[in-house]
Amino acid sequence: MSKTAKSLVLGIETSCDETAAAVVEDGHILKSNIISSQMEIHRRFGGVVPEVASRRHVERVTSIIEQALGEAKVTKEELSAVAVTQGPGLVGALLIGISAAKAFSFATGVPLVGVHHIAGHIYASHLVEPLRFPLVALVASGGHTELIYMPEHNRFERLGRTRDDAAGEAFDKVARVLELPYPGGPHIDRLAKAGAPHLDLPRSWLGDSLDFSFSGLKSAVINLLHNSQQRGETIEKADLAASFQASVVEVLVEKAVRATRLKGVSELVLAGGVSANSALREALASRCREEGIILRVPPLELCTDNAAMIAAAGTYQFRDGQFAGLDLNATANLSLDR
Repeated sequence: MSKTAKSLVLGIETSCDETAAAVVEDGHILKSNIISSQMEIHRRFGGVVPEVASRRHVERVTSIIEQALGEAKVTKEELSAVAVTQGPGLVGALLIGISAAKAFSFATGVPLVGVHHIAGHIYASHLVEPLRFPLVALVASGGHTELIYMPEHNRFERLGRTRDDAAGEAFDKVARVLELPYPGGPHIDRLAKAGAPHLDLPRSWLGDSLDFSFSGLKSAVINLLHNSQQRGETIEKADLAASFQASVVEVLVEKAVRATRLKGVSELVLAGGVSANSALREALASRCREEGIILRVPPLELCTDNAAMIAAAGTYQFRDGQFAGLDLNATANLSLDR
């Protein structure tokens, strides 16, 4: 297919606990974006239960696809491709979306494209304003914290990754210790606004590496809280939330700026669920102004998992002829720079 030809791509996303489908035109025009969240179901367990998530995807995926096509006013015959999250993610959840996409492709003859979840998060910004290359992307979510260099569409070089807990995972675990509801990120963000970040918590720099590590920070928060309780002292939860958040934000901002300097680029994309964090947005925007870096941040509705981002990323794989066969399988730890 010509890279300038019109395209309509159906996206399907089931990597975790959102069942989502969307239609995107030409890689950046949002025609529909339907998301069925399971947040209330998993909140009672304090986190996502894979088996429960998979069953819910089975119940919802067909109707969500139909809703996406209906809202977009697009018929199956008009579609150029169907793009689906191949990984990374919960393997059982991924398989539901992949099975639906393969069945759709087989029944309609529409080409199938397997998309990397992190690539999708980066392309969420493309739905607002076209990506300008070369760029660096900071992707921070519950399962991932990565720095990615993109010289052009559909080319990715990983500069850094988390060595243990991802940023969003650390937020959720600390929130649990603070007895905040799941998911913890938004609750810590709100609580931190009422506190002062005066508590001494570590920043894990890992030397000159662009990798991340938040496990030690999480442990430091837990130990500080437990030690204070054993001494009969009280630590204000708002102050602890603010101090924890400040530590995470400082490391994310500093390493993102380092990555742009390393690659000599002036475009930085912030993506993933943690990009909804107000302190991170403000700190990164301020630092980017100082450094002369252009910061791209998607609106809140495109920060969390959605299928529009998968359709957008899948459009460029489709245009590059990167099709998948009906033997496409879920890959829980899929590499981006494959």
